[in-house]
Amino acid sequence: MTRKERFNSIVGWFSENRPVAESELHFADSFQLLVAVILSAQCTDRRVNMVTPPLFERYPTPEALAAATFDELYPFVKSISYPNAKTRHLIDMAGKLLSEFGGEVPSDIDALMTLPGVGRKTANVIASIVYDKPVIAVDTHVFRVAHRLGLSDGKTPRAVELDLERHIPAEKRPVAHHWLILHGRYTCTARAPKCSECPLSQWCREYPVIGNH
Repeated sequence: MTRKERFNSIVGWFSENRPVAESELHFADSFQLLVAVILSAQCTDRRVNMVTPPLFERYPTPEALAAATFDELYPFVKSISYPNAKTRHLIDMAGKLLSEFGGEVPSDIDALMTLPGVGRKTANVIASIVYDKPVIAVDTHVFRVAHRLGLSDGKTPRAVELDLERHIPAEKRPVAHHWLILHGRYTCTARAPKCSECPLSQWCREYPVIGNH
């Protein structure tokens, strides 16, 4: 099976069976999504969703967050991974939103990546969800699933991102990001993947190996 055939089959299955796939992070606007995605780095969405309601109530705008001190904000995020760094990132991010972007979350990937706490993956998530940009964010789930299914042999997240964007139609990319994340989160898990339940096993490159264990 060629890589193109794998992509066509897998994208086709998702399109027919999972036409709607969305972020599991809870947010009301682009600013809240940006905060949530920064917090979600190496942390579960479930944990982030537990933390953000009181945080958003106390700091509903970039102005409010930028005015916070480290000691004021830290208690809201202390249960999140890397709380010290993320506390500083959130305050600095809000300040830069105000000073350089008029308090608005930018749509440009490179502009997003100038914000503290925002790497390429986070920038792609924001651009995809908020602005429907034809980009795919590659986190650990997407990286793992893309390799197991045979969609990419890229050694870095950026290489996998380019492979996925090369083969997935632009109009499908925003939802495809969520297809792959959710598939990795609930079916193609890092440990003990649920191969017997996987609807993609017929196209999976590694199923003959890991599916029989």
